[in-house]
Amino acid sequence: MTRKDRTEGIYSRREVLDESERRQYCLIQMKELLSYAYRYSEDVKKRFDRAQFNVDKFKTITDIKHIPILKKKELIFLQSMGPRLGGLLTKDIGELKRIFLSPGPIFDPEDRGEDYWGYTDGLYSIGFRPGDVVLNTFNYHLSPIGLIFEEPLKNLGCAVIPAGPSDAFTQLNIMQKLRVSGYVGMPTFLLHLAQKAEEKGINLRKDLFLEIAFVFGERLSEKIRSQMEKKYDFVMRQGYGTADVGCIGYECFHKTGLHIVNRCYVEICHPDTGIPLKDGEVGEIVVTSLFNKTYPMIRLATGDLSYINRLPCACGRTNPRLGGILGRVDTTTSIMGMFVYPHQVDQIMSRFEEIKRWQIAVTNPGGMDEMTLFIETSEFKRGDELLHQFRERIKLRPELRIIAPGSLPLQIKPIEDKRRWD
Repeated sequence: MTRKDRTEGIYSRREVLDESERRQYCLIQMKELLSYAYRYSEDVKKRFDRAQFNVDKFKTITDIKHIPILKKKELIFLQSMGPRLGGLLTKDIGELKRIFLSPGPIFDPEDRGEDYWGYTDGLYSIGFRPGDVVLNTFNYHLSPIGLIFEEPLKNLGCAVIPAGPSDAFTQLNIMQKLRVSGYVGMPTFLLHLAQKAEEKGINLRKDLFLEIAFVFGERLSEKIRSQMEKKYDFVMRQGYGTADVGCIGYECFHKTGLHIVNRCYVEICHPDTGIPLKDGEVGEIVVTSLFNKTYPMIRLATGDLSYINRLPCACGRTNPRLGGILGRVDTTTSIMGMFVYPHQVDQIMSRFEEIKRWQIAVTNPGGMDEMTLFIETSEFKRGDELLHQFRERIKLRPELRIIAPGSLPLQIKPIEDKRRWD
């Protein structure tokens, strides 16, 4: 079967604007966003007024530094402060298209516009083309992530199989019978499918038809990517974004970093002071979503660390790039694509008076995330109940280890990330 050319073409002219055009474009969109958000979002108005930020005096794009940074974990508290998700929305909840729920808990609104999260450009850049049959293995239950990618794939002329993270052998059977050419999901789940295929005697290179894989939600090991691309003969590229702002960046064929989308203005700021850093300096990713007037995220700190690279890319896209995701700022940890907050674990543990102390350890043997929950207790007979609470509230099921009181050191991180990437 002849393979498609997945390396050529630019989806949108906005991807090739020169620097002066891009700055002017961002400035116009930013002014419009700030004025609208100040007028219709109660939360934005309070933030601006407290900081004595005057929208009418916003003249250059760098003036945005005078707006206080909004930490992602603050959304948990703010959304509970009143109607319209605590004033973060500019319209009533009943006017939205959908509302999702992410760990935190954080509500994720979706407006009625097309491609609300803005991944069409990125999925084209990564290599999806009309006629592709795509296996979408992201969750469709309460979480937005499955639908986040379904609409842009439809826009590109792809057929989508809404598989979710279901049984591996069922998915492999689907991939074989429907000649699936594209994969969307977490890198570790694709690795899991590959391992299960080998167990079943299926050769991914010869027996399946996979050509392109878009992975998201986990840090991608270059070692794992290189091994899988070479062994199974498909292209694997990654994107970056959040449910709050949508797509932030995506790779192209050349793997030179994550091209920052023009629908966002991205700063790299010092995690403690919030001061914008120079290109090349590592700091926290701070994002303003320029087109989302329904749920205006202005200077949202994602908690992820990166840096900005403005060197030219061979693909022809002129967007500055993020130099990958280098780690986290706070104790929040992404495990198997789900954010785990220590306060959520505390809330679960408070229901079990037998548990004295706890710690979660995260490892990734063979590139697959593994989560172990250590609990200090003299006697514990409610393990199934505890694991059920984890599954219900955090959407993950850890391996449970019961240890004697006093086994954990006095000073510990609530979530110990022991993963190794390359």
